[in-house]
Amino acid sequence: MLYLIAKNIIPNGFKFYIKRFLGIDRFSMFRALQRCKKRGIQISSVIDVGASSGSWSKLCLNIYPKAFYLLIEAQPIRREQLESFKELVPNSNFCIAAAGDKNGKLYFDASEIEGGLASHSVIENISNLIEVDSYSIDYLVERDNIVGPYLIKLDTHGFELPILEGAQKTLANSNLVIIESYNQKLTNDSLKFYELCTYMSKLGFEPIEIVDVSHRLYDHSLWQMDIFFIKNDRSEFKYKKYS
Repeated sequence: MLYLIAKNIIPNGFKFYIKRFLGIDRFSMFRALQRCKKRGIQISSVIDVGASSGSWSKLCLNIYPKAFYLLIEAQPIRREQLESFKELVPNSNFCIAAAGDKNGKLYFDASEIEGGLASHSVIENISNLIEVDSYSIDYLVERDNIVGPYLIKLDTHGFELPILEGAQKTLANSNLVIIESYNQKLTNDSLKFYELCTYMSKLGFEPIEIVDVSHRLYDHSLWQMDIFFIKNDRSEFKYKKYS
């Protein structure tokens, strides 16, 4: 019924109408970042892990334009795009490496330019497995004298736990952590989204936003989402009512 009414009212725009009517846009990355800014969440530096071409950081720049941006990406093929980002955003830097629990080397599945998974050990049956430099976030923050408070964003396809283990000092001065999370166990050591929430809770963070929920093609079951975590002592968690 809603579909027919919308189609009759605006024949060329009913899909947009339904989207706005149902409030789907409220669950986008951009809107969630806007709400975090309105909540007074202060960010001095953004650490974008799994930065790819820098597209997410470009989006974040609209909300936190004065922050310093460190983009960490393991795919060497992204170097030229990240160099372009640095030219566009002088208050930024990038690192072609994987983030991990310590400095050294990691194996990385570079088979798909939009994907990629880091591992401490050889990943079997991978067509383009490469060895890359690895640095902990804590090391890079200290080395480059990157000041907090921080926003950490992880798009790392199941390698979140080692990265978080290597960012304990930085997390202590982070006001916002955004993690691409999964409903499936991607590797033997990866965390499902609810296990990740438990882990983050032990570090003093609780979820405040869930955005960009997607279903997998195989069976249309829940696949992934981006979860925003903020400190658990904030006022948002002290208010217990709905309205």
